[in-house]
Amino acid sequence: MKVLILNPSYGENFVRSARWAARSRGRVQRHPDYLAIATAVLENEGHKVKLLDAAALNIDFDGVRALAEEFKPSLSVIHTTTPSVYSDIRYAEMLKDLGSITVLIGAHASALPEGTMTISEKLDFIAIREYDYTLRDIANGKNPKEILGVTYRDKGATITNKDRPLIEDLDELPFPAWHQIDVHDYFDAGKLYPFITMISGRGCPNSCSFCVLPQILYGTKYRLRSAEKVVDEIEYDLQLFPDLKEIMFEDDTLTADRKRCADICHEILRRGSRISWSANSRADLDDLNLLKLMKESGCRMLVVGFEFGDQQILNNVHKRLTVEQMKQFAELTKQAGIKVHGCFMIGGPGETKETAEKTINLAKELKPDTLQFSALVPYPGTNFYGWCQENHYIMAQDWTDWVDAGEQSAVTAYPGLSKEEIVNLVNKGLYQNFYLRPGVWIHHLVTVRSFDDFKRKARAARSLLQYWWKARST
Repeated sequence: MKVLILNPSYGENFVRSARWAARSRGRVQRHPDYLAIATAVLENEGHKVKLLDAAALNIDFDGVRALAEEFKPSLSVIHTTTPSVYSDIRYAEMLKDLGSITVLIGAHASALPEGTMTISEKLDFIAIREYDYTLRDIANGKNPKEILGVTYRDKGATITNKDRPLIEDLDELPFPAWHQIDVHDYFDAGKLYPFITMISGRGCPNSCSFCVLPQILYGTKYRLRSAEKVVDEIEYDLQLFPDLKEIMFEDDTLTADRKRCADICHEILRRGSRISWSANSRADLDDLNLLKLMKESGCRMLVVGFEFGDQQILNNVHKRLTVEQMKQFAELTKQAGIKVHGCFMIGGPGETKETAEKTINLAKELKPDTLQFSALVPYPGTNFYGWCQENHYIMAQDWTDWVDAGEQSAVTAYPGLSKEEIVNLVNKGLYQNFYLRPGVWIHHLVTVRSFDDFKRKARAARSLLQYWWKARST
């Protein structure tokens, strides 16, 4: 069967594969890692599969239609996000008109499968949650009644089958079908260029109320690939892309299982597979010896969700983290020589101007090498969304309101803290208190490693300043 795996565009530079589907201020574009793994699963079944990342390539609707008319897929899989869901369904309708079976995947469709199916009669399936083997069953022509984890139509009725168990042995999954992309199409100022993402484990054992992937798609158990398989994939990536500069571990929290993290480091060192790598980490990592081992094996940077500077707000989102732990972590990473990209939020449950200022001040105190500020956005299927909905704090009238003309924005307002104030505080933390400070620019200039590094930082600076100027003018 001919299968099209589509990551559709939704305006220029819209990024769909990140945890926040929007046009980021730094114009980041992330690889479709989960889609590439599902692509490889189908390829191994003998299907002819085309992975089209139209979002990364900025291919518009007409461009996708032209490519689909040429490829003639029998089955089309369309990735959905909350703000783009109506646009995503428009792509599905077009592909259905071309004679293709249509399947929606992704967090939004998984959280609201039956409601999503009602939007268009041209949707045949929704593959709920972890979709690798669900897509395999559909492509192999299995009777829909026997496919776990799927919503489908039967004689005009919408039926949702039992959940599919999550994959326990992730080592059985193939490496992503990276031969279908050009690694140079993906940019993130915080990563060395070119870089590629890796999923070495799925799920997260923590309970943050706002986090989408564990609650909706991959569960709260951290399911691991073996260290050997992880380093096998690193070597596979290096063979595919000889000029690759960095691996980004996109597990929710690579350091959640410290022993396995150490095993990966030891395996990298044992094989001599030296490449710079970065990873997502929590700020509760207090093991300096592990941090030093990570640095020795190539760890350059950790992406860390500090989130809030007020302890009560941290407690309200079930972060299970203290401000003091954050400060200790910041000191330990400096001792280990590992850079930190700090992630901060405005708009948690109970947020006020005073608590938001604490977060801004904490970011100044921690002094991460780079940072991002975002409004905390409730996504369907998360506990935070349910809380906001119950208390009538969501200002959005439509799914398209989850972004502002494609840009990151806010959709909530609280007593004493409006949506506009949340956005202004986000911009204050990002620009006034960080990226417009001379010391930050001097730091980045004196740490330039090469001409390529300079170009990467200059591109990021241009994107940030362009966004700031646009926001300042409106």
